[in-house]
Amino acid sequence: MPISKNKKPFFILLLGGIAMGTANKVPGVSGGAVAFVVGFYEELIYSLKRFNRKAISLLFNRGFSKFYTYVNGRFLIGIFSGTIISFFTVSKVLDFLITKFELQVWAFFFGLILGSIYFISREFNDWNIKTVTSLAIGIAIGVSFSFIGSSTENDNLLFVFLCGIISISGMTLPGLSGSFMLMVIGNYVLLMVDSVNAFYEIMTMSISMDFSWIYDDEIIRLIKVLAVFVAGSIFGLISLSHILGYLLKKYHQPVIAQIIGIIIGSLGVVWPWKDKIFMRNNVGEIMYLKNGKEIVEYYNAYLPSSLDTSTIIAILMIIIGIIVVISLERLKPRVD
Repeated sequence: MPISKNKKPFFILLLGGIAMGTANKVPGVSGGAVAFVVGFYEELIYSLKRFNRKAISLLFNRGFSKFYTYVNGRFLIGIFSGTIISFFTVSKVLDFLITKFELQVWAFFFGLILGSIYFISREFNDWNIKTVTSLAIGIAIGVSFSFIGSSTENDNLLFVFLCGIISISGMTLPGLSGSFMLMVIGNYVLLMVDSVNAFYEIMTMSISMDFSWIYDDEIIRLIKVLAVFVAGSIFGLISLSHILGYLLKKYHQPVIAQIIGIIIGSLGVVWPWKDKIFMRNNVGEIMYLKNGKEIVEYYNAYLPSSLDTSTIIAILMIIIGIIVVISLERLKPRVD
């Protein structure tokens, strides 16, 4: 199994996890793509793939230490600690920035993805009929994400569990945005905003020794939703890693080529210049979610017509995004 024997500094793993978690919360951006760029992707997949019968046997028969070593515990703890930190901290800042500086934020992420394509493609040099075909299929899959419309919110717990599996796919499939898929099926606000805010409220109230939240039916509902969502995410993470681990082992080059294609195809999802087209009811009024946010049915992309200040800043943010990814190349040899 291609698990690195050279231990990366723990703070690098933590930062990688924060970057992955933050990216995975942004619709259109993939945490898996971040893992790919910083050189963690295959180690992540193969480490998760080790949660199997042998791991269980080691845990019960030879102790936690053997189990921890076998599943590459230090690496996973670093990555997922960073992911959890980002989910409850950095992503909050990101939500604010998207609200206040939407064009600039999307431009920055567009630059990140452009840089990612350059970075990954430069290291891939095994082009043949199979890999080119895989690339084309990947591009088609990525482009198709741009044409999927939004659905409505559904808090059925079985469906929420499925949402967990779908959401975590962005961590294991570079180019596939789990948050975007949640937007498509209508549960992004419920799972990434409302339930997280409910968790924050519980923590804040509990610290103040106020436990009245246990009598709040809405908070209890949202915490149940969050718990089931997390369970689905864990299940999806482990099950998808087994599938991807097998595919990477058997068809490594075509799989990598298809991942590159998906990332290229998904560029349209994060194109900075786009108008929101809102869903409307029968009388033409814009439909709102229960928290007052409009339901976006789809985005209408356009080219900027003039080089005004906002356009220039957006272009600069694209360039900065590209530079950030390319600069990771200098970091990568020191941590591998």
